[in-house]
Amino acid sequence: MATTVPLPLVPSGSAEPETPYKQYVYAYPHQKSYRLLEDGPLLRDLWSRERLDALSLYVHIPFCEMRCGFCNLFTRTGAPEDVTRAFLATLERQARVTREALEVKGDPVRFALAAFGGGTPTYLTAAELTRLCTICEDVMGADLAAVPWSVETSPATATADRIAVLKERGATRLSIGVQSFIDAEARAAVRPQKREEVEGALKLLKEAAFPVLNIDLIYGIDGQTEDSFRYSLDAALAWEPEEIYLYPLYVRPLTGLMARHDKDGALWDEQRLRLYRFGRDHLLAAGYEQTSMRVFRRPGTAAVQGADETSISEYNQQAGMVGLGVGARSFTTDLHYTTDYAVAVPEVRRIIDDYIATPTEQFRRAQWVFEMDGDERRRMYVLQTLLESGGLSRDAYRRQFGSSPEGDYPEQFALLAARDWTRTEQSDLVRLTGEGMAWADAIGPLFFSARVNDAMASYQDR
Repeated sequence: MATTVPLPLVPSGSAEPETPYKQYVYAYPHQKSYRLLEDGPLLRDLWSRERLDALSLYVHIPFCEMRCGFCNLFTRTGAPEDVTRAFLATLERQARVTREALEVKGDPVRFALAAFGGGTPTYLTAAELTRLCTICEDVMGADLAAVPWSVETSPATATADRIAVLKERGATRLSIGVQSFIDAEARAAVRPQKREEVEGALKLLKEAAFPVLNIDLIYGIDGQTEDSFRYSLDAALAWEPEEIYLYPLYVRPLTGLMARHDKDGALWDEQRLRLYRFGRDHLLAAGYEQTSMRVFRRPGTAAVQGADETSISEYNQQAGMVGLGVGARSFTTDLHYTTDYAVAVPEVRRIIDDYIATPTEQFRRAQWVFEMDGDERRRMYVLQTLLESGGLSRDAYRRQFGSSPEGDYPEQFALLAARDWTRTEQSDLVRLTGEGMAWADAIGPLFFSARVNDAMASYQDR
């Protein structure tokens, strides 16, 4: 039996993080910070001030065949064909209006990256995926055959006909959520799946030979040990994926695991941190490179050779992200905007129905928004760079903002240095240490503004 290593936790009320697992900062600010504007700004005005020749396109497909016990994403399970068909028709209306807004000032519009997320985009049938790709190409003007393009899938929906569509239309990265190769662990995470189904999907994905195959795994499942985690890691490695993502299990309000979650917080933190270190070391020993707390890439593959060009970065939020579909976010320099958001089943269904019924003219305006100012942009920049293995360049920060990160956020950087979570290289780069990377989900929230924290605290979970 593995020895339990105590965590260096701090007392409640301290300014220091009490847990390594505060919040996954995949985007800043969190969607719970956005607020509805009754008469939001016109998209044509927002995008008229932006550079349009290197945009990213993100399409959110809010459908899944099942909702995992840990999932707090915006998604509906079991949507019938009339709903998915109506959703695509609405998305096409939204796309036409959005493209018109991008073309107002007459500059060339070009998409350099694309991604389909959700939800599970491959919940759509092969015919529906074909239509979705056509909307992105013919209406939005994205050349999917020429740009890096990522798609999320699942074992149940990675079928031969769907994969054939994605291959034909030029997808370069397929990410499959396996979470565990052990059926009992999958059930413990309220993810009913069979190993046979997982292996069948992976076989089809490998035969399709996408440049990048990513496999998602989760650690911290009830009953999971180093031995069982090694089993899943080795099962994933046997498929020689270009990427492996390791996610700590989170239990969030209104999710399936919330009602049955009775673990002691400190003991669960110890389990997750222990399994993280084990998984990290196992993948490094297998020759993978770590690029963030979650991301491991195999050298000599498309995942590493063109990492900046082959996928939308885990923390990429620079102005120029155009979102389509209910649940998608868009980022301009001065404003982030999205649609309504919820987790509870009735609310999700209501929001999707409202999206489908949205008049076309309403898509011409931003609705749920967060206004970005200089401070928020600096915080976002720190999060995008510091939480990645490349680190935060003081020189690049100074060129962009005319100040130093330590000068702007002295308390945060002093804490990171005191805990040995950062190191400085060549007097310019500030990088997370190995232990700092382990605590990345606690480090990220240190840089949230009071405005964001207040907005998140006042959000009513629904």
